[in-house]
Amino acid sequence: MAVTFGLLITFHEFGHFWVARKMGVKVLRFSIGFGRPLWKHVAADGTEYVLAAIPLGGYVKMLDAREGEVDAQERDREFTGKSVWVRIAIVVAGPGFNFLFAIFAFWAMLVVGKPDYLPIVGQATELAAQAGIRSGDRILRLDQQPVQSWSGVALVLSQAAQERSSVNVEVRTSSGRLENLNLPLNQLPKGLDQSAALQHIGLFPQQLLIPAIVGKIEANSAAAAAGMRPGDKILAINQRPVRNWNDLVAAVHALAGPNRTLQVQLERGGRVLTLAIHPQASKSAAGKTIWLLGVVAAPYRAQYDAVDRKNPFAAIPASIGEVWNFSVQTVQMIGHMIDGQTSLKNLSGPIAIAQYANTSANLGVAWFLYFLGIVSLSLGIMNLLPIPILDGGHLLYYLIELVKGSPVSERVMIAGQYLGILLLVALMGLAFYNDLLRLAT
Repeated sequence: MAVTFGLLITFHEFGHFWVARKMGVKVLRFSIGFGRPLWKHVAADGTEYVLAAIPLGGYVKMLDAREGEVDAQERDREFTGKSVWVRIAIVVAGPGFNFLFAIFAFWAMLVVGKPDYLPIVGQATELAAQAGIRSGDRILRLDQQPVQSWSGVALVLSQAAQERSSVNVEVRTSSGRLENLNLPLNQLPKGLDQSAALQHIGLFPQQLLIPAIVGKIEANSAAAAAGMRPGDKILAINQRPVRNWNDLVAAVHALAGPNRTLQVQLERGGRVLTLAIHPQASKSAAGKTIWLLGVVAAPYRAQYDAVDRKNPFAAIPASIGEVWNFSVQTVQMIGHMIDGQTSLKNLSGPIAIAQYANTSANLGVAWFLYFLGIVSLSLGIMNLLPIPILDGGHLLYYLIELVKGSPVSERVMIAGQYLGILLLVALMGLAFYNDLLRLAT
C-alpha cells in the first residue's frame, strides 16, 4: 500500500511542482508524506526534497509573502504575486496529473490485456430472476451498449444502480434465441452500498460458481454415514438438478427436514450412483434450524476466458473513455451520498485500498494497472472537491477572486482552513470506520 500511495501522491505533487517551476514560482520544499522527515536533500537551487513518516499525502511549499518577508530580488518568484490564472494552473496541475496517470494506467492495461470473464450468467436471483434472466444466458448489450466482459456488465449495472434506473438487457439464451428484457433497478432500496446493490440485482457469472464436487467429508456427518467420498460430483437431490455448489446448498435447504431422506444422485469414477442421506439438524448463528450433509467443496479457482486487449493506438481513445466514465460515475456517487440515495458505506479508506492493492497485484499486471488508474482518478477527483485545505478549496477561492476582483480575505481563508480540516478528519474517520466494519463482517 505504501508503494501505491507513494507513487500516486508523488505524481500528484509533481504536477504542482512542475507547473509552479514552469510558471516562475520558487519551490521551497517538495514533500512526500507528513510529519517527521525520514530523508531530506537540499538541491543546488535551494529546493528541499523530503520523504516524511506519514504516507497519507504530501505538499509543495512555495515562496509565499503571507508566510514572511520576501527579498526584493525574489518577489517576481513569489506565489501570491502571480496572476490568478497562474495560481489556478498550479492548483489544478496536481489533480490534472492524476487524471493523466489514470489515462496512462488504463492505456497500459489495455495494451497488456486485462483477463476477464465472458458475460455468461451462472445464476440469476432477486431482480435478475424477476426480469426473466436465466442461467446460461449470455449478456450482449445493456441499454444498447455492447458488453464484452463481466467487468463491463458490473460497471454499467453499478452506475444504473446509483441512478435507480431500469436497464434494458439483451441476451442470447443457451438455446441461441435473442431476448430483450427489462432489469428493474428502480426497485432497489435506497441507501445500499455497492456490494449490497449488486447482490440485490442477483447476477452471478458462470465462471465463479463453485462446482458441486465434494472435497472433504466431515467426521460423523450424514454424508459419511451414507458412504459419500471426496471427489464425488453431486448431480441431483430428489431429482432436482444440481449444477453447482449454490444449487446444492439451496436444494438441501429446500428439501431437508425432520425424518426426511434425500436421494442424492452423484457421479463417481464415471459411474452414476444414488445414496440415501438423512441430513443432520444444526443451529445457525441466528438460532434457526439448518440441515447439513457435512460436506465441504473441493478447492476451486475460476479460470478467465476472455481478455480485454487493444493495440496501442486504439487503446488511447479507449483509456480516455474509461477515465471519463469512471469520473462521471464517481461524481454521481458523491452526489448520491450527499442526497442519501447511496450509502456512505461506499467510502473506503487506506485499509480497504491496501486489500484491493494486494488482490489486484495477485491477479496480474493488467488488474494492478486497472487498480492504480482507479485510485489515481479517485485521488484527483477528491482533491477537486470544494473543501478548504484541498486543491478544490483553493480553486474555489481563486474563482471567487476572479468574480469579485480581489483576493478572499485572510480571515476567511483561515476560517476555511479550520473547516476544511474538520471535514477532512470526519471523512477519514468515516472511511476508517467503514474499513474496520468490512473487516469485522
